[in-house]
Amino acid sequence: MRVLAIGAHPDDIEIACVGTLIKCMQRGDKVFVCHLSTGNLGHMVIPPQELIKIREAEAKKAGSYTGIEVISGKMNDLEIYDNNKASRDIVVDIIRYSDPDIIITHNPDDYMPDHTAVSRLVFDACFTATLPNYPTKQKTTAKLTPLYYMDSLAGVNFQPDIYVDISDVIDLKLKMLNCHESQIKWMSEHDNIDFPDFVKTCARYRGFQSGADYAEGFKQCKAYLKLSTVRHLP
Repeated sequence: MRVLAIGAHPDDIEIACVGTLIKCMQRGDKVFVCHLSTGNLGHMVIPPQELIKIREAEAKKAGSYTGIEVISGKMNDLEIYDNNKASRDIVVDIIRYSDPDIIITHNPDDYMPDHTAVSRLVFDACFTATLPNYPTKQKTTAKLTPLYYMDSLAGVNFQPDIYVDISDVIDLKLKMLNCHESQIKWMSEHDNIDFPDFVKTCARYRGFQSGADYAEGFKQCKAYLKLSTVRHLP
C-alpha cells in the first residue's frame, strides 16, 4: 500500500502521526511525508531564509531513519490559502506523484490557519487529482482514496474514532521528532514547553483511551467516495 501524509509544517507529521507511518513502513508500505510550508517563520532569532534550509534538512534527517520519502510544497508560513487554484494544484501534483491508497492530513477544525487551510486543500485536491482532464504538471491521474484526519495539537476538540497502538515505536517516533531541533528550541523559548515530553504525554493519553501504552488517534473523513469497509491504518 502507498500512504501519503500531508502536514503544514516540517514537524507536524512527527508530532501527530509518524508512529503510525513507521508501522506502515514495517508492514511494507511505501510512505510519503509532505510538508506544504517551508516553516520559515518558526523561530524567534533565525532569519526566514536561513531557517528554510535548516528545517528542510531536519525533515529529511527525520525521514532517513525509516526510508520515508519527504516532499516539500515550498509554500511559506501563513501564506497557505485553501480557496486558491495555485495552492490546490500544488497539492494535486503531490497526490498524483505519490499515487496514494490513503491520505492523512490535519483535522479541519485545528488551532491555526496553516493547519486548517491544508486540511481543506487536501480535501479538495484528493478529488481533483482523480480527474483525467484536469491539467497540472503531473500527467498521471490519482485514484479515489480514503482520507484520514490526524490528531490536533494536545488533542483539543478531537475525539478519535480510530486508534493505532504505537507502543513499540514510541522511541523511534521521538527520535524523529528530535531531529527538528530548531522547533524544540522555539517551543521551549516561545511557549515554555518541553516539546518531546509534550508529544510523548499526548501519545500516552491516547494510549490510556485505547488500552495501549502509547497510541495515535485518527478520524476518517465521512464523505461520499472517501469511506471504506477496509481498515487501512495498522
